[in-house]
Amino acid sequence: MIFVAGAPLCTDSSSSCSQGHDILTDLMKHPVLVSASSSFNDVSERKFSVCKDSSPGISRHNRWVYIFQREYATVDPALVDVVGTDEATTCVGLVIRNQNSGMTSVAHLDSPDVVDIGLAQMLAFVVNQSSDVMLDVHLIGGFDDAAPEHVNGSRESQGKLEGYSFPLCKKIVDSLAKSNMKFQIHTLHVLGHNTRRDSEGIAYPIFTGFLVETATGSIIPANFDATTRCPDEVVRRIRVTASFEDPSWKGRLLETYDTQTDQFVIAPCTWGMHKMHIAFMLQNLTDQEILLTCSTSPSAEAPDFVDNQRRQWGYLIQHPDWSETFPFKKPRIFQRTEDKSWVRHQAKSSSSSYPYAD
Repeated sequence: MIFVAGAPLCTDSSSSCSQGHDILTDLMKHPVLVSASSSFNDVSERKFSVCKDSSPGISRHNRWVYIFQREYATVDPALVDVVGTDEATTCVGLVIRNQNSGMTSVAHLDSPDVVDIGLAQMLAFVVNQSSDVMLDVHLIGGFDDAAPEHVNGSRESQGKLEGYSFPLCKKIVDSLAKSNMKFQIHTLHVLGHNTRRDSEGIAYPIFTGFLVETATGSIIPANFDATTRCPDEVVRRIRVTASFEDPSWKGRLLETYDTQTDQFVIAPCTWGMHKMHIAFMLQNLTDQEILLTCSTSPSAEAPDFVDNQRRQWGYLIQHPDWSETFPFKKPRIFQRTEDKSWVRHQAKSSSSSYPYAD
């Protein structure tokens, strides 16, 4: 069930208002959410880095958790100060926070296919034993990448005309509306609310990332640099594409962080040798060809997109066998250090629960 400003939206499953498209349309026009999105646009984007002591909110003074595409993490405010994600162009960042406990779950959703199970994964630690608690919700990302015909109101053609963002946003709000849980939407900074256009009419996202301050629930536009997109960046990026071919991850968000122990537990994912051959082929493409081949929004990607892709392919060429990365199909464990960075768990013996670090 969806609430806005304390009032429930219609979610009668027998009526047309239960349809994701109609709910999304109503929410996008809701004056409270329109105002909230306008206010969000006025917030300065925060640069999140461990390298600049003078920067506001830098991670050296915070216990942070970073989420990559198709991942989620549920964090306890007693253990984590900041949780966030970025690089979301046609993806949507979803925040669900328990008003009573402060438990906060963040997911980087990239497909309607992972919404239903992903929502259940996110709620596992957020709701605890009570299903009656009001949960704060924020959606950020998913700029308006639909074709102009669809933007102008034509619904005769579907598929690519809708783009990638619209079907994803539609599925998210539909799933929230059909749930028995109570979701209070505070931020809906997606589609037209998160879109700017240049002089030629080409659309770009206004914000592609955000962070959540867990103590207060405040949401701030943000982007993260290489020092904070960690730990295990390259392996986690590879899992995104590898998970499409690994049946154990079908319909699910990637397990990444252990809420109770405050450790990164990078769950294993398998891939075949053909990944290496694809990597060899893609490495030979030009930067522009990589953008057109590997991105859902080539004109909207960050400057480091191509470099991030090439580093993944370089890793796959060096490690074509997934078992080199996940020996015995065990997770890769990272523990928080005193200076709030992350270090790979070192197994003490071959009989340990976790593999040796590389």
